[in-house]
Amino acid sequence: PLNAIRSVFNRLRVHHKKNSHVKMIVVDPRETDTAKAADLHLAIKPGTDLDLLNGMAHILLREGYIDTAFIEDCTSKFPQFAQLVSDCTPEVIADRCGISIKDLKQAARWWGQSKRVLSLWSMGINQSRQGTAKARTIINLHLMTGQIGKPGAGPFSLTGQPNAMGGREAGGLAHILPGYRLVSKPADRAAIEQYWGLPAGSISPKPGLSAWKMIEGLDQGSVGLYWVVATNPIVSMPDLNFTKQALSKSPFTIVQDAYYPTETTNYAHLLLPAAQWSEKTGSMTNSERVVTLSPQFRSPPGEARPDWTIFAEVGRLLGFGKFFNFNSSTQVHQEFVSMTRDRLCDMTGITYEKLQQGPIQWPYPDDPNYDRTKSKRLYSDFKFKTPDQKAIFMAESGIGVAENPDEDYPFILTIGRVYGHWHTMTRTGHIPKIVKMHPHPFIEIHPSDGKKLKVKDGDLVEVTSRRGTCRFPVTITNLIRPGLVFVPMHWGALWGQDAEANSLSHPESCPISLQPELKACAVNIVPVTAAMQDMPSMVGNIFSTLKETLAGSNQ
Repeated sequence: PLNAIRSVFNRLRVHHKKNSHVKMIVVDPRETDTAKAADLHLAIKPGTDLDLLNGMAHILLREGYIDTAFIEDCTSKFPQFAQLVSDCTPEVIADRCGISIKDLKQAARWWGQSKRVLSLWSMGINQSRQGTAKARTIINLHLMTGQIGKPGAGPFSLTGQPNAMGGREAGGLAHILPGYRLVSKPADRAAIEQYWGLPAGSISPKPGLSAWKMIEGLDQGSVGLYWVVATNPIVSMPDLNFTKQALSKSPFTIVQDAYYPTETTNYAHLLLPAAQWSEKTGSMTNSERVVTLSPQFRSPPGEARPDWTIFAEVGRLLGFGKFFNFNSSTQVHQEFVSMTRDRLCDMTGITYEKLQQGPIQWPYPDDPNYDRTKSKRLYSDFKFKTPDQKAIFMAESGIGVAENPDEDYPFILTIGRVYGHWHTMTRTGHIPKIVKMHPHPFIEIHPSDGKKLKVKDGDLVEVTSRRGTCRFPVTITNLIRPGLVFVPMHWGALWGQDAEANSLSHPESCPISLQPELKACAVNIVPVTAAMQDMPSMVGNIFSTLKETLAGSNQ
C-alpha cells in the first residue's frame, strides 16, 4: 500500500506543479516528505483532527462557502451538524489544534473557493478511537460544499492493505457479511441464509469478536482456538506484552502463512504453509473499486496451498462438505459475485474470463442494458444508498487522545511506518536494498525536547509507557512537534531489537471500526547510560535466543 500511495502522491505532485491554482494541504503532526510538498502544512496536535474539521466547517458555514441547494435536496440532518460546529470558532479550534488562526482560515477558504476538492486519508485518521467519526466529518465537508459525485472531487480512503476493499466486499470482518451486509440486520442475515440454503435464524445476530477481543478472549479462557492467517499479531497488535501473555494461554493456535519464521509462529501449535499471491489465482479490488485478476504463474513450494483450499478442506473435514464443494478459485469467485446482486458493489457481471481481458470497475451487474459509464464515478446522480437516497450529516465532537501526557509520561508517542518496509518486515526484512535504506529503528525527537533530555543524534534512550519499555537510537529533527515523538512499528523480536514499538501502545479502539488507537500514547523518555547499555534487558536475551532457535529449526 505504501508504494501505491506513493504512486498516487507522485501523480498529484506532478499535477500540482503544473497547475499553480491547485493547492495542496497536508494535515500531519510531522513534516513528512508529503508535507514538504504542500502549500499549507497543518501540524496539529495528535487527536485534534476532528476539531480541525469541525473548525473548518464553522468557517465554511459562517463565510457562505456552502452549497445550499445540494444540502437541501440531497442531504439530511444538516441543522444538527450546523448547531454542533457553531461553537467551533477559529480562536477555540486553532488553540486546541496548536496551529495559527491564519492557517486554519486559509485551509477552510481554499476548500470553499475550489471548484473541485479531493481529500485523501489513511491510517493517520483510521487508527484512532474516533477514526470513524473523523472519516465521517471529512465527508461532512464534502457534503456541505457539494464536493462529491463529480470529476476531481470527493472523499477518498487510501486503505492500509492490498485488497482491503475486496476483503470488506466479501464479508471479511466479524460484523459484516458478503456484499456489504451487516450481521446485525435481520434482512441481511436472511438474504445470506437463503442463498446458502440455511434454516432461518442460522446466522447469529451477534457479531463475532474483533481482533483485540480475540486476544482478550484468549487471556480470559473464552477463546478455545486461535487461527492466524497472513498476519503477525506478535508485532502488529497493541499492548504486545499483554498480547504475548494471552497467546501463551491459547489452548490451540494455528498459524497459516507463506513466510517462516515470524514472531507469531513461535506461539503456534500447528503451522499451515500457504501459497503467496504468485502461487495462486484470485481477484483483488483496489480503493477505486477496480477488480483485477491476479493469475498464478508459479507452483507453490512443498506442501503450501492457496488459503481458500485450506479453508475448504477444513470445512469438509468438519462435516460441511456441501458448503465447501469448490474445485477451483473460479467457483469461489462465482459464488461470491452472485451474492452481490443488487448491492452497491454489484459484480454479478464480472467473471474470470472477462477479467482476463482487463480490470473491471464495479458496479458491474450482469445486465446487458446497464450503462457501464455509471461505474466510473459513484453518486453522480446525487442519490445515496440510504432509505430516502439522501446523504446523512453526522455531527460528532472531538474527544482527543485516550492518553494525555502527564508528569509521569510527559510525551505523546505516535507510531507509524517508513517508506521502504512493509508492516512487520516479514518480507522486506530479507531484502538487502530495503534493509540498507532503513537499517534500524529510531525515535524522532524535537531539538527542544532533546535539549531537555540531554540527548543528541545517535544516543540511546529508553521509552516507557504504562504497558512496556523499548530502546531506540535518537534522531533529532525539527520535522516533529515539541512534546511529540515518532517511532516506526516494523521491527519485531526476530530482528534482534529491543524496539517493538507496539509494546508501548494501548488497545482502546474506535467503537465502530474497532481499530485501536495506534497513533498516540503517553510515554516517558530517559537517556540510556553506559552502565545500562552493559546490562541487556531480559527481554532482549529471550528474543535473541528465540531467533537462534528458530533459525536452526527444522519445522
